[in-house]
Amino acid sequence: MVIGDTDTPDDYDRACEVDGLAGVIAMSEGSVPGALVLADQPAPSCYLPERRTFLRWSAAHAESDLLAAAEAVLADPATEWEECGTWTTDGQAVLMDSAEAGADPGAEYPHGGGLPEQTPVPVPPGRWTVRAVHTRGDEHTWVGLVQLLPADAWSNGPGR
Repeated sequence: MVIGDTDTPDDYDRACEVDGLAGVIAMSEGSVPGALVLADQPAPSCYLPERRTFLRWSAAHAESDLLAAAEAVLADPATEWEECGTWTTDGQAVLMDSAEAGADPGAEYPHGGGLPEQTPVPVPPGRWTVRAVHTRGDEHTWVGLVQLLPADAWSNGPGR
């Protein structure tokens, strides 16, 4: 699927092609590391640096319910994670909505429109195995998690 004005898929087109809860795509700029795409459905998301996990708010009455559900899922060895690829990053990343306009997230919109909405993500440089899950925490809470594990640790098996 090509959404842009050309016949060549761009970064947005590649992000839309991610099938599953998350995925890694190559960027059109060769010197730029690949992008981690939080796929599936639009959802408010944040990064929990101490867990190297993106938390996606699918359904919850309160933020505290969502965080409690996330911690329970992360602690449960029976959690059925989906493997989503390997992401290599040179460090600091940016969490932003793919629907934000513009080719450069650091460039201001014209006519004083400000910068695209984005949040810095303190990811250490390295190779990360990406795994994801979307699950029910309780009858009122659904949580989506995308976790980064050191790639060499994952190669020894899925143990955490």
